[in-house]
This record gives sequence, C-alpha cells and structure tokens, in this order.
Amino acid sequence: MKQIIQSFKTGETLLEEIPAPQVRKGSVLIQTTRSLVSLGTERMLVEFGKSNLLSKARQQPDKVKQVLDKIKTEGLVPTLEAVFNKLGEPLPLGYCNVGKVIAVGEGVTEFNVGDRVASNGQHAEFVSIPKNLVAHIPDNVTDEEATFTVIGSIGLQGIRLLNPTLGETVVVVGMGLIGLITAQLLIANGCKVIGVDIDDEKLNLSKKWGVVPFNPKTGDPVKFVESQTQGIGCDGVIITASAKTDEIVSQAARMSRKRGKIILVGVIGLNLSRAEFYEKELSFQVSCSYGPGRYDENYEQRGQDYPLSFVRWTEKRNFEAVLQAISSQKLLVKEMVTEVVELDNFSTIYGEIGSRRSIASILKYNETPIANPYTTVQIKDASFAGSKGTIGVIGSGNFTKMTMLPALKNTGAGYKFIASAGGVSGTALAKKYGFSHSTTDYKEILNDTDVDLVLITTRHDKHAEITLETLQANKHVFVEKPLALNADQLSQIVAAYNRDRTNPVTLTVGFNRRFSPHAVKVKSVLGNAPMNIIATMNAGFIPDSVWVHDMNVGGGRIIGEACHFIDLITYFTGSKVKSVCMNAMGINPKENTDNASILLKYENGSTGVINYFANGSKAYAKERIEVYSQERTAIIDNFRLTTAYGFKGFSKLKTSLDKGHSDQFKLLIDRVKTGGKSLIPFDEILNTTKASFAAISSLKEGKWIDID
Repeated sequence: MKQIIQSFKTGETLLEEIPAPQVRKGSVLIQTTRSLVSLGTERMLVEFGKSNLLSKARQQPDKVKQVLDKIKTEGLVPTLEAVFNKLGEPLPLGYCNVGKVIAVGEGVTEFNVGDRVASNGQHAEFVSIPKNLVAHIPDNVTDEEATFTVIGSIGLQGIRLLNPTLGETVVVVGMGLIGLITAQLLIANGCKVIGVDIDDEKLNLSKKWGVVPFNPKTGDPVKFVESQTQGIGCDGVIITASAKTDEIVSQAARMSRKRGKIILVGVIGLNLSRAEFYEKELSFQVSCSYGPGRYDENYEQRGQDYPLSFVRWTEKRNFEAVLQAISSQKLLVKEMVTEVVELDNFSTIYGEIGSRRSIASILKYNETPIANPYTTVQIKDASFAGSKGTIGVIGSGNFTKMTMLPALKNTGAGYKFIASAGGVSGTALAKKYGFSHSTTDYKEILNDTDVDLVLITTRHDKHAEITLETLQANKHVFVEKPLALNADQLSQIVAAYNRDRTNPVTLTVGFNRRFSPHAVKVKSVLGNAPMNIIATMNAGFIPDSVWVHDMNVGGGRIIGEACHFIDLITYFTGSKVKSVCMNAMGINPKENTDNASILLKYENGSTGVINYFANGSKAYAKERIEVYSQERTAIIDNFRLTTAYGFKGFSKLKTSLDKGHSDQFKLLIDRVKTGGKSLIPFDEILNTTKASFAAISSLKEGKWIDID
C-alpha cells in the first residue's frame, strides 16, 4: 500500500510502498477513501524535519540535556549513534481518516465490514485502528465532510473545557481550520464569537457564519473586545493559534473579564504574567487533543471505555458529536475545503506547505474495493537458497533499531525478513540494513523455508507466544529478555524445546552482559570458588503509565530487566540460584518493583545482591558490578572500565561502552551456521527466569522463595 512518510533527518515528505497492517484484536481494518491534511500540525512537523541539527536542538532544549547526560555516562560515539538513529526514524503523517471497514478484529461488535467510518488513521491506503478511535458516519455526511471529524473534536474539546453558556462572548484567537470549526460550534451553542486572525480571507469566511471578525493588523484586539462587551471583557478565550510569541496569552488575559477562562488548544509562547492573571483571578487550562481517553492505553489500545455516567464526553463520543453537528448542518465544512488532491499528487500540498494559504486540503484515494491487501513488500532481489544464518526479525522498536541491527553488522547473517505491526518502521529498517522483505505478518517468517533463525524483539507479552511458535516451526530462536512472563508460559516453552526433533534447534535469550569483554575477562580470572557479587542498576525513572510496568504486558521491571543481572551473576558463579528474597522501598513495598534489592543464594554457596533502583540521577553511570572472592575484587563500571585488585597479571580493562551485544550476535550467527548447543545453557536460562518470578513472589509473600 501507499503511505505518506516524513523524514526527520532530511525533511523530505515521501509516498512510500508499505505492507498493509493486519487487523488486530479490538481494532478494525479500514480501506481509506479520503484523509484531511492538518496544515497546522503537519506544517510544524515538516518544517522541523527540514531544519538543521542546531535548529532542532534549539527547539528541544530538554532533549539536549538528555544527550549531554548520555555522553557523560556512555561516551560520545554511542550517544551520537543513538541520536542519528533517532533522527532517522520515519514519521507517518496524518490523523483525519475516512474509509470503509474491510475486516473486524476479535472483540469488536459495533462495526461490520462495509461500514463507513471516520478515525484518527494516517495518510495511508489501509489503516488498522482501535475501536475507541473509530466512529460511524451518518448516511447524509459525505466522505469529504467526514474528514473533519477528528480535527473538529480538537476544537470541541476546547469548548467543553471552557463550558460556555448561552449568550456569553468568546474570543477565538487563530482562525485556521480548528479555529473556524471552534467558532461555528460556539455559535451553535448560543455564544457571541469574536474571531481574531491576520488572514482576511479566513475572517471573511467566518463572518458568513456570524463571527465578529478582527484583524490585529488594523488595531488593538484588547480594545476591540472591550468595545464589543461594553468594557466588561469577554467571558472566555480559546487560543487555536500557532505562534512562538507570548503576546497572544498576554492579550487573552487583558481582554478577559474578571474570573474569565482561557483555554489553549494551539501552540504558543507561555511566559505568563502573574499580575495579569492574579488581578482578574483568571483560569488557564491546556486542552488535550480529542478529549478524555487520549494517550490512555487502556482506553485507546485495549478498548476499555469510560462509563458514560461518569465521563460524558470521551474522544470517541466527541467524534460522534462532530459528525452529528455536520449531519444536522450546525457545522458547515464544505466551504473550508480548498482543494481535493489525488494521493499520488500529494507533493502539490506538501511541497509548499510552509507557504500555502489553504484552509483544508483533502487527499483522495483509490476506491476500488480490496478485501485482502498485501502484507509483505519486497525491498530488493536476493537469494538465500541453501545458505545458513538467514534471519527474520519480528519487532522493529528501539532495541531492534538502536542495538540489535547495528550489532548484527559483519556477522555474516543473511537479512531476509523484518516484521513490524504498522509496516512503516520495519520498511525503513529493511531499506537501511539491506533486508529483502518487509512484512506486517510475522507468520510469513515462520513459514519461510530460507529463514533458519528468528529474532524476537516485540513487547514482552508476545515473547513466549512467538518463541513457542518458532520452536514449533523448527527454527532457531533468539528472544530479547524476558523469555516469559509467568510459569505457565515457561512450562509450554520447556515442553516445546525438549521435544524430539530431527534437526535440533537452539534457544537464546538476550542476556548479553555475559558476552561483554569485561564480563568474559573477569570470569576468566575468577576461578570456581564461592563469591559475593553486588550488581547495581541505576535504571532511571519510567512513568507508571508505560507498558513495561503492566505485569500482563511488560512483566514489570524485575522480570523484564533485572533478569539481566541474575544471569550475569549466574555466569560468574558457575552455579544456579536456589533461593531468592526481594525487598522494596516505600510505604507499599509489595507494589514497588522500581526500587528494590534482590538477594540470591546459589547452590555452590555464592551469594548475589541486585540493587535495582529507578530513583537515581541520570547523570550517574547506569550499571556497576562488584565481585569479591578469595581476597580479590573486580569492579565493572558501566561496561567501560573494569578495575581489578589482587589478581595476578590483571588490574584494568578499558573499552568504549560494550555490553556484549556484538559478540553475542557474532557467536549466535556462527552457532547457527556451524551447529552446536545454545550459547547459554538452557538450564541456566530456565533457572534465571524462575528466579525472576521468585523475586516477585518473595516481595508479595515477604519470605525467601526456593527455586524448584
């Protein structure tokens, strides 16, 4: 399928050939007929992409600080590689989509194949959208009119926050597309509306609907509003403008009546004057996109609606309200359409987006029904017949992009498939690293006879399922940690791994630290005597809303991340964990896995302590391992410097940041090509995974947990 993509690195806007997404659980697959270009939002993204590195840095000072901190802890070269990889990410454009449903996912009952729907889908021929971001289109609303649904809900949400009553005077600052829609909806609500903009064409259009227009080029907007309100000031201001100046919010404060309200929908400078707000006791609020539910993964991705009696207007119900306003002709959108352009001619809109005076530009798509769009695209011709070490990657997130694919360079692997849910990121990586195919259907990889090694880097909740399927397909598996999230998943994997098969396969989990030259060197000089090991992880804070914390999706940070250090200590001791105890910080420690200490007892008498903390400074190194044995000590500082005390012939090892990824993948590809056992003994993988589960059980039960 074709999709419009923006490059942050070059600033180019491209129409790319992308595999169509598959319909997902709780979603509908839509064949697009029209989509609206949001000239304000998309102009900002395009212009940001075209700016140079210095300009990008000036626009994101918070990101600059993160980069500087990363340089301190990880070094210049790894940081620059991470920055350029990030800038190389493609950005799908668009969020105002209209089309017909061609497939319905599991758990969706309110939509059927053939339904006309509006959604926040991108500028793509096919989109898979969760049901709470999709709304039915009334029969008397055309596809072009329906493209205003999502952008209209942005203005509507601003109005809901303002909560104006009949007869109040509201000023709308910025009469672009959202401003024009906002003004119409306010008039429908019985308000007197004053529209402020420097574009007379937009003001004249709004005047037809009853808006009182004012161009600040002709005078002082504050005095004009006072003249329209008998010197009282307006009841509310909705700012839909996009500008860097602080003058807009200052004017909004000065034109407001005492105890008036100001709602920000657009993007402006926000250096507020306390005096201006204090004297009038003004209220100021920023509106969040389409309404309640926005950015809530439970609502948007998992389909968990808010009870109507408690949350009357969610983002979906706002969509439906906008469509009803269009249907009843309370909201007139046809006059705002400047142009309708075929998708293939997209550059007529984006080529000069920074200087265009259009109000609403609409993209038109091929409407020939396609029930089964292709989910795999060939990027280049390549033959893999008879060769070993041919890989298929399932997952195209940060680990794949920033760590795994760079580490796989020069390993001799054959790059055949990369699978991603939406197709965009996978296709970009396929082109960058030389894969022959990009797909949105990972089962294509499992069924391909050339692929003998599958690398799984999805979200954690998919690891066990896809690992199981890969083993059943008789292919070698690399799965980024964790292997599983619970004992049931683990037992299924054990059964699949141990079954009789003609061609034995290997299973490798991404416990890369044991392959670092620092770990290898320390292991080589330690010997087999019992030891005490302390591993400290300065993990960094992650908001509670992030999926990693969800035990059913990410497994939490102990199962999902601290397992690295259980494996590393196991590697050093040459023994297995026999019992685990975990304690955590806080009033409710049983719920806190972000700041915890794990105690490990090993079969050979060794002990391990893992301090996993998320409350430390990002400027401090992330990882530190201390090993004590036979009056000797080895300290690994962030896998850049190892200092040894009491060892004959070894006192220091210094490298660039090296956590072992490159060596792990070199060994893995060689093992797949030449044969042999798994890189990490399977019984150690099993023991480490069980130990991570035991840590959680220990926290909940308040006691030591023995490992079976």
